[in-house]
Amino acid sequence: MGKGDKRTRRGKIFAASFGKSRRTAKAKRAMKRAAAKGGKAKKSK
Repeated sequence: MGKGDKRTRRGKIFAASFGKSRRTAKAKRAMKRAAAKGGKAKKSK
């Protein structure tokens, strides 16, 4: 595990990709907004 592992946050940063282990800022904002409303956030692709 580490930089070469695309399933980890560090691996995502190294590969310059986003995904389940490394959310984009946009996805984080949506999750916070939904949590404030008391609902669930939609998953973006």
